[in-house]
Amino acid sequence: MLIHLDAIGGVAGDMFIAAVLDAFPDLRDGMLGAIRASGLPDDVEVTVNQHADHALTGLRFFVDEGRHLHAPGHSHTKFSDIRNMLNSAPLDSEVRTHAIGIFSRVAEAEAKVHGKPVDEVSFHELGEWDSIADIVGAAYLISRLDARWSVGSVPQGSGRVRTAHGNLPVPAPATVLLLEGFEFEDDGVAGERVTPTGAAILNYLDANQPRDRKPRRLVRSGSGFGTRTLPGMSNVLRLLAFETSGSVTETDRIAELAFEVDDQTPEDLAIGLDKLRAHPSVLDVLQSPAYGKKGRVTARVQVLADPDDLENVLNASFAETTTLGVRYQILERRKLRRTQAAVDANGRTVRVKLADRPGGLTVKAEADDLSKVIGDHSERERVRRLAESASRKKDKA
Repeated sequence: MLIHLDAIGGVAGDMFIAAVLDAFPDLRDGMLGAIRASGLPDDVEVTVNQHADHALTGLRFFVDEGRHLHAPGHSHTKFSDIRNMLNSAPLDSEVRTHAIGIFSRVAEAEAKVHGKPVDEVSFHELGEWDSIADIVGAAYLISRLDARWSVGSVPQGSGRVRTAHGNLPVPAPATVLLLEGFEFEDDGVAGERVTPTGAAILNYLDANQPRDRKPRRLVRSGSGFGTRTLPGMSNVLRLLAFETSGSVTETDRIAELAFEVDDQTPEDLAIGLDKLRAHPSVLDVLQSPAYGKKGRVTARVQVLADPDDLENVLNASFAETTTLGVRYQILERRKLRRTQAAVDANGRTVRVKLADRPGGLTVKAEADDLSKVIGDHSERERVRRLAESASRKKDKA
């Protein structure tokens, strides 16, 4: 399952919980039980209510601390104390791991901001019961959803936010560190739009992945509202839950490099392209004839490579050929799911490629292996058919 978050109003821990529960209401009771098991005092009330804001309806999650203003009873709660509290609480091990993981992300960011060891970090706002409930509740929901997470651009906000450290710029320093690598947008609405808790959840979920463009089917949706009222827009976090389709293709990115060579001997160019083809980040090298300036016969070269190693492939292209310039672009491609197998065909090992096509599985033996088979064309063809047959049986098994 892929769960995508649209941070229309912003992202906060209570908004995340409300959006998930609006889409997956069956998780409500289990989540409330986990929050209570974390050590929440009996007189701290936790509610999940229907809510409407402008044109949208959804849920709001609210923690009424009453007289319990801070978790262990003071305004400065050490991360180590919260971690010990969660370790001793009767929580499901997976929930505990997620909760401590989210708190750890905040502690690491705060430690970097204030220049101190992680275990010496003291939480202020995040040491209060409402934030503890937000993080434990989010941890429970994450543990119950086998999902990959993504998020659209997050609203930047502006102005100042009042904290125990005084007035800080928005986004707060710890929030900025937690959201490095995420896309931001400035929609002109001021205020704190992403809280440290919300940022920690997004960071923990690794939700800033490239947009997955594979076909998918929308199966659930939910809306979680925050406490503020925003001018002219809903203060809502929208959730879209998708199931990926049964497509036999998958999407990835590829680097395409192209250049022409007209002043390198064919023999030397062939050696250079073989070396380029052997580069660990090069997937394929294609060569075709063309006519260049002054009617010269030119070799047109196309290189397909891993985009994460583009710089090294560019350097290799210049080193192995006489070209003075290389054009390149990063492309998306759709490819069939492929696997490789080795089968025994009458005592001969033949490698085969299996491709899962829309019409069914196809199998092709490696030409290099077939070329080593002793015999004429009819003999190699017989071995090829044996290899394909054995491979199909192995795949069905």
